[in-house]
Amino acid sequence: MMEMLNKLNECIQYIEDHLDDTIDLDHLARMSYHSKFHFQRLFHMVTGYTVADYIRKRRLTLAAQQLTNSHVKVIDVAMQFGYETPESFSKAFRKAHGISPSQVKEYGSPLKAFPRISFQIQLKGEKEMDYKIIEKEGFQVIGKGKKVTTTNGENNKQIPAFWDEMISTGTDEKMCKAADNNEMLGICMEFEHGKGEFTYFIGAESTNTADAFETKSIPAATWAVFESVGPMPHSIQNVWQRIFSEWFPSTGYEHGGGPEFELYPPGNPNDENYRCEVWIPIKK
Repeated sequence: MMEMLNKLNECIQYIEDHLDDTIDLDHLARMSYHSKFHFQRLFHMVTGYTVADYIRKRRLTLAAQQLTNSHVKVIDVAMQFGYETPESFSKAFRKAHGISPSQVKEYGSPLKAFPRISFQIQLKGEKEMDYKIIEKEGFQVIGKGKKVTTTNGENNKQIPAFWDEMISTGTDEKMCKAADNNEMLGICMEFEHGKGEFTYFIGAESTNTADAFETKSIPAATWAVFESVGPMPHSIQNVWQRIFSEWFPSTGYEHGGGPEFELYPPGNPNDENYRCEVWIPIKK
């Protein structure tokens, strides 16, 4: 755990040293001893921000500090922090600070500072994480997909809303009937890390296809399977966070890079004792 924290702190230092230069995500992944995919997932799960979000917020914090100098031009600051045009810089700056770059020069203009992150050991007293390793052949699912964003943790709001939509319209029951399978899956797949987006697919394993639903293929993999006990969505969101912030750093496993999914057996998802599972593809 200590080595993992030290590596993440080294990555933060690299980011700080290159905020006015190109930041190479492949280099950050190598520094952390993880694949690019796993480094970005680990960073997001531990910090609550994507790497791109963190870099953007830090750059705009420093840009605001630069603009308080009356001799600095807005276009020069925009170019310094990687914005191709003053317009794109102004749009991002206004979104972050609530004012335009030119308004910074006015005395007393309010600014927001996004501080540098540092990683430290925190003993939480959490219980041990039980898991099992399962080999599973490739399989097919039918269902519906929705693109969601990890920006500011929006996926934790968008995914429950997607489930509510599927259930309120009865689409979940129709899907299970077409699949002839009562175990529903919530699959995270088709990751676009540069955009901080992925597809969340609600489906069921099926050897059949159905005109009313999309069909996706899940490749064969070695899976780490974790049980979640408690009402949705908070209990399973907590399991996800612990997998990336505690389990991966304390084991010799790495993310396998493919889709990951939640398995929901029949039952009341609001029940205090409701049991479901998180499946993560892994490799040594």
